[in-house]
Amino acid sequence: MNESDQNPTAPRPASSRATEGDPAVVPAFAPPPADRRRLRYAVVGTGHRAGMYVTALTGDHADVGEIVAWCDTNPGRMDWYDAQVGEALGLGGPAGLPRYGAQDVERMVDEQRVDVVIVTTPDHAHAGVVARALDAGADVVVEKPLTTTVEGCRTIVRAVARTGRDVVMTFNYRYAPRNSSLREVIASGEIGRVTSVHFEWVLDTVHGADYFRRWHRDKANSGGLLVHKSSHHFDLVNWWLHDVPARVYASGGLRFYGDDNAAVRGMGPRPERGTGTTGDPWSLDLTHDPRLKALYLDAEHHDGYRRDQDVFGPGITIEDNMSLVVDYRGGATLTYSLNAHSPWEGYRVVVNGTEGRAELEVVERGAVILDADGRAVLDPSATPEGVAAQATRPEGERLLVQRHWEPAREWRIPQGIGGHGGGDAILLMDVFRRDLRVGPDPLGRAAGYRDGLRAVAVGIAANRSMALGRPVLVDDLGLGDLDPAADGDTVELPPTPPAGTPLAVPADGAAADAPAAGASPDTTSTVPTGAAR
Repeated sequence: MNESDQNPTAPRPASSRATEGDPAVVPAFAPPPADRRRLRYAVVGTGHRAGMYVTALTGDHADVGEIVAWCDTNPGRMDWYDAQVGEALGLGGPAGLPRYGAQDVERMVDEQRVDVVIVTTPDHAHAGVVARALDAGADVVVEKPLTTTVEGCRTIVRAVARTGRDVVMTFNYRYAPRNSSLREVIASGEIGRVTSVHFEWVLDTVHGADYFRRWHRDKANSGGLLVHKSSHHFDLVNWWLHDVPARVYASGGLRFYGDDNAAVRGMGPRPERGTGTTGDPWSLDLTHDPRLKALYLDAEHHDGYRRDQDVFGPGITIEDNMSLVVDYRGGATLTYSLNAHSPWEGYRVVVNGTEGRAELEVVERGAVILDADGRAVLDPSATPEGVAAQATRPEGERLLVQRHWEPAREWRIPQGIGGHGGGDAILLMDVFRRDLRVGPDPLGRAAGYRDGLRAVAVGIAANRSMALGRPVLVDDLGLGDLDPAADGDTVELPPTPPAGTPLAVPADGAAADAPAAGASPDTTSTVPTGAAR
């Protein structure tokens, strides 16, 4: 797998490096029929995250699909990807694919006979691009999160209803075997009916910090980490429980990054950007990563977007510490926390049931180590210092199951393939070959737009809860039918009793994040459409 399948600052543990997966989690696909034409894909948003799809369509899945157009506001990034495609296809130069601006989605779909639009723009632009692509006659593959606001959700729901076309959500964490193994535990009835879930996720000072130097730092662009990042996690809980969030109460704040916190801690003057800075572990120098240099530093003169802003600079409006309590319709309660400045990276999940308990613990990077130049080492296990530092918190994953009156036992986690815990490559098989799958997926991993709605519903409600200082009912958001039964998902899970009588929570009134009634979705942005994921 190519390194483009992960954020460049994310950990790359052993679970992400495997090239051969276990048949227990890798689906079987029939070969494409000789008369099956390749589907025509267009990529909207040519930032770093687009690389996973470009690599797939010029490599493992080139026999079933081809890229036929680019759409972005930045010609430099389109240049770079076009050259990559030309090289991958052995053309001896750039591929010369047609290019379109952000205003030309419909024309692109029509002129290039596009079957599927891949959307990897900044989050706030998803809704407008998805709706326009559907209306133009294409299906859509969209990166998480589905969108960032109530109105964005409604825009997509209306477009799907109008067109009847397909929207695929790429929730790759579902495909990580450790996460699908927990799904198996719950679905098997081993721990009985689920009563509560505790989910703690910690981002370290390499990966976590990166959200505070990119466009994500502005909540208007990303919805904050509770939408951009945590939609992965909320989707997992929704999927594990086969249930729908009903009420959300949230607390959080910007307590570590940002200029105010730097001043309180007496950090002194800070560099405006990371490139060219030495000896500062918080800075990202784009010249040290050829891919980031080409996509951002060399292209920033086109639109002014800086990928390497100071994490302690002004203008950060997202939180770095967040805690939630989420009540589910079926009666279970989720307690969730996210921290973006941890010294290690990973997560812990505890699922309590009427018959026992399941515990999943994952360490993706056990420590952040600095090299002699003061730069963070992305793979500490590759250095002697890093190996020593990780001795007490070794990288790895373990799933324990313990029934009442019995000792704990370890549940086997199969081997996956590629990034995000071994899930990326398996996800891509489902994205590009799902019509060739041999038999249904017993884990129900493929995700559609309703899964995306259920995931962002938690983050959107959490943002509103933090603003109002009280719980928020998900139904009051008015996102439409969130019931999993509407998806046609036939996975059998243990029955749960109806939730108790909910506490009365007054309606919010007009949504703070929704435009006036009848307003059109925003399809323009001050952030370039190909900015980094």
